[in-house]
Amino acid sequence: MSSKRSRQKKPADQEFVVEKIIDKRLKDGKVEYFLSWKGFPPSDNTWEPEENLDCPDLIRVYEIEEARRQQAAGKNREAQVDMANNGFDQGLEPEKIIGGTIFQGQIMLLVKWKGKETASLVPSKIANERCPQLVIKFYEERIHWNVSSCT
Repeated sequence: MSSKRSRQKKPADQEFVVEKIIDKRLKDGKVEYFLSWKGFPPSDNTWEPEENLDCPDLIRVYEIEEARRQQAAGKNREAQVDMANNGFDQGLEPEKIIGGTIFQGQIMLLVKWKGKETASLVPSKIANERCPQLVIKFYEERIHWNVSSCT
């Protein structure tokens, strides 16, 4: 994969090879990429207009990776929004706790709301206060008692 671009850095023309695309921006309505150059330190990284580049494979790899990062960031934002807008905040009544998980170091319970098809994650501390009997029932359904006969 030959990723080359001609630039004039000194009086003599030098051929520069793009090592990696680091970032992307729009400037004056045109796409520019922040590039690291093979054989040069990070202090020599530069923003270059897309039309000056001859490295379609590197651009494609960068765009795919960026799409994955954006998708992952979107999922994290959705999870935070769901937790921030749980049913208690909307005045809904909990029907049942259907699951639990640890999210960002905190025990979260998945609460199904009466009259709704969806459930939302609620911090266990809030569920313990707002619907303690449902929390107890959830844990009781999952406890395995070791019953031994005493003779």
